[in-house]
Amino acid sequence: MKKLTASESLITINHFKNVLQSEGIACRIKNSILGGIAGEMPLDQVWPELWVINDLDYDRAKQLIDKAITDESPQEPWKCRKCGEENEGQFAACWKCGASA
Repeated sequence: MKKLTASESLITINHFKNVLQSEGIACRIKNSILGGIAGEMPLDQVWPELWVINDLDYDRAKQLIDKAITDESPQEPWKCRKCGEENEGQFAACWKCGASA
C-alpha cells in the first residue's frame, strides 16, 4: 500500500477516491476522523490521506488525480446556448437554467 495524496478536505479525498475506483484502482482513505485532534498534532498529520492498495497502480493513480485537478481548474467564461446567461468557467452547467456547457 502506498500513500498517494493528502488534503485538508475529506470531500476532496473522497472525490479522488471515486475517480480512482471508477478506473478500477483499489484505494483506501486513512485519517478520515482525525480532524478533532487538530492542534494536538500538526495539521498536515491529521489531514485525510488517500492510499493506493496495489503499489503497481500508483503511477496510473497519480496521473488520474493530476488530471482531475487540471479538469477542475477554472476555464474561460462561457455563454449558455439555451438561455444566453454568462457563466464562470468552472461551471459545467448553467447556473440559471441547468443546461450543459
